[in-house]
Amino acid sequence: MSQSKTDLLPQPSAPDLDILGDQVTIHPGGYVEPAAPDDASERNLVEHMARFRESPLDFLREISLYVSGTGWRAYEDVIGQPIYYAGFSDNMKSMIMRSPMLQQRIHDLANKRLAVEEKEGLFAQAVDQAKVKSIRRDEIKASLQEVALGLTDGMICKMESNRFIRFAYYSATQLLTRAYHQGIHVSSEEVLRLRSVAETAAKNKHSIIFLPCHRSHVDYVSLQLICYRLGIALPTVVAGDNLKIPVLGAFLQHAGAMWIRRSFGNDALYTTLVQSYMDTLLQNGFNVECFIEGGRSRTGKLLSPKFGILSFLLDSVLSGRAEDAIICPVSTQYDKVVETESYISELLGQPKPQENLKDFLSASSVLSLKLGRVDVRFHEPWSLRSFIAEQRARVSDAKPSSALSDPFSSHSRIRLLRTLGYRVLSDINAVSVVMPTALIGTVLLTLRGRGVGKSELIRRVEWLSARVRAKGGRVAHFAGAPTSTIIERGLDVLGSGLVGTIEDLPETTYYAVDRFQLSFYRNMTIHLFISEALVCAGMYTKVKQGGGPDNQRISFEALYEQVGFLSSIFRGEFIYPTAGLLPNLNRTLFGLQSDGVITLTRSDTPVDSDDLDPHGHSILSVELSLTERQNGRENFDFYNFLLWPFIESTWLGAVSLMGLTPPTDNQSEAWLDIRQAQETTQILGKTLYHQGDLSYFEAVNKETLKNAYQLFVEEGIVLIRKSSIKNNPSAIRLASDWTPRRDLNGSIVPEGRLWDFIEKIAKSRREGKNRRDGATVSTRVLRLADLVGKQLFATAVVQGDGELLEDQRRRARRKQEARL
Repeated sequence: MSQSKTDLLPQPSAPDLDILGDQVTIHPGGYVEPAAPDDASERNLVEHMARFRESPLDFLREISLYVSGTGWRAYEDVIGQPIYYAGFSDNMKSMIMRSPMLQQRIHDLANKRLAVEEKEGLFAQAVDQAKVKSIRRDEIKASLQEVALGLTDGMICKMESNRFIRFAYYSATQLLTRAYHQGIHVSSEEVLRLRSVAETAAKNKHSIIFLPCHRSHVDYVSLQLICYRLGIALPTVVAGDNLKIPVLGAFLQHAGAMWIRRSFGNDALYTTLVQSYMDTLLQNGFNVECFIEGGRSRTGKLLSPKFGILSFLLDSVLSGRAEDAIICPVSTQYDKVVETESYISELLGQPKPQENLKDFLSASSVLSLKLGRVDVRFHEPWSLRSFIAEQRARVSDAKPSSALSDPFSSHSRIRLLRTLGYRVLSDINAVSVVMPTALIGTVLLTLRGRGVGKSELIRRVEWLSARVRAKGGRVAHFAGAPTSTIIERGLDVLGSGLVGTIEDLPETTYYAVDRFQLSFYRNMTIHLFISEALVCAGMYTKVKQGGGPDNQRISFEALYEQVGFLSSIFRGEFIYPTAGLLPNLNRTLFGLQSDGVITLTRSDTPVDSDDLDPHGHSILSVELSLTERQNGRENFDFYNFLLWPFIESTWLGAVSLMGLTPPTDNQSEAWLDIRQAQETTQILGKTLYHQGDLSYFEAVNKETLKNAYQLFVEEGIVLIRKSSIKNNPSAIRLASDWTPRRDLNGSIVPEGRLWDFIEKIAKSRREGKNRRDGATVSTRVLRLADLVGKQLFATAVVQGDGELLEDQRRRARRKQEARL
């Protein structure tokens, strides 16, 4: 669809700040620096961070400024509570250890241990049992106090030395600007607002809780650098103890990192200790940073929120132990993410390597790369106390007698925590900036054919930029530079390993070299178009049948059903608008019609119905517009290409479940190792891809398949048995009412609930080799699934537990009822 030049111009916005070492430059909002002559191409990028080889005197002068703490480098009069002074760690440990909650836990654990010892008869021979037990209780409490103090010392960040943090800032800036040679970009409006909020929070002794998305280890470095440069008190960064490695771990801990275990298990003392630490930070107004997604996103899109540390922070305010805290969602975007190659290895099933200093130092070659820029955006901060009050009022108005209106009930806390998590994700998406590399990656992976000419690439990037803005998104726009220049820069950052170039042709042609890795950048845009993608995938069930417009037209009822089904199976993958399915569907249909992609057929007279257009007419059917057909379905296909890899992955996961059909009746109660089941699914997927029955290699990625398996658990398709032994994997098996039957020859019969589920997913799959009839799945694919499944059953554990199964069925039913 053509766009006018006016449509392509970026909307006025607040200027950006470009932070490069000591230099802070103001640019137009979303600025991308235009190309300069060769002799000045890096003039504004590195000259303010002197290099020893290039200018020894300037290099030494800069170091002296940091050592002496000249100007803003002193980092003494910060906005927030006092940090980086001698004795900070001792004061923090003292406050934590005095926590009434922690002392009560120690008292309870001592009494519990005392009761065990008394039951074992250890005090039976004592003449004065009360006195002996009192002495023993004090001994246990003293021991627990010592354990708690040791855990606290290993956990807390140690902001002890102002000179150290000046050195750390200088070192980190040197390293970061070597790799990301265009520096860190932030919005001037947002950082001025953040400083104002920080000043108010400091006066009220309220903490700012920074909640960034997480795509790279650079995330927390960039946020710390921004806070330091703006004079805001550095947050305590919640980090997994897998980074607590020799030398580097100590450096990070003194720079603001606190360490927590990946899993708390049943350690009541440790759990209470973490809560006491969070209480202490929030009670005293210290800033905190934790990643809303938990770990780094290996796929490029936002992950579902993780509620571990977030639940501790919420509980501090909800319980009244902390008066309030300020929530600040943060979006961090990159031209190129350093770790994408390792992410692909992990997604393909390679185990994640343990962090160690040797690997960190060996990655120094990254510092010589030119990875573009880091773009950090801050959503308008908001009060956690006010958010809690708003949610309680909303629930009370909707269900006055509901138990959910009780803020201390478990149901209320879970609901509140989930709402908080998804509110933060929504805010992050709202301020995220789409980078040029994401635009290029998205275009290359949403076009038919092997490659694309330069003129077509420019046209589609401009179209996509306009669509992003029309959807309320932000684009790192082009200022005065032509689109071709920006694309060339983006291609240079992505490199020949991701995008190939053929120049000895009438027109320069580009093609995706590593589609899997390039999908990381495409997934940075998908949240903006998920509603359109779902609608187009629903329409595709008819469009793929071919024929004329009449044959490809889909009724509103059929579209509503398929879109609702797809929305349901991807609820763990994407964040949807909160209005509900029908309003969102109508809004999306009217938007696609306005864009010229589809045509709606309405009733002749106004009716009383929910599925109405703005004039009160009911929608009867949907079809591709004449213009879209004449344009080769390019925009319709664009939306489908965004979602097809996820449809393929979920279809693959569902097909793999057919392989969980027990080979014999006596194995109907067999449990399978869930890790092996998921690894086998990846092997099945690789086989289907190379045989042409799977269109997208990225469909075999571990994270999307893991989400698919979680969906199968929630739908009650499979049952999970968790092991009571630490580090032992959970076990899985098909629920009896979802288990296919075998014929007399032992072959799986393609029928039943699971088969119908697979077929419904397959309706929206991309058409390809051997898929114009349904014979492929019911023969070759089903045979392969059964083959790999039988290998799993060779190591299966037979253990029937009717009570366990019934309990899981009840939980699955409750989850389905809650969603309804």
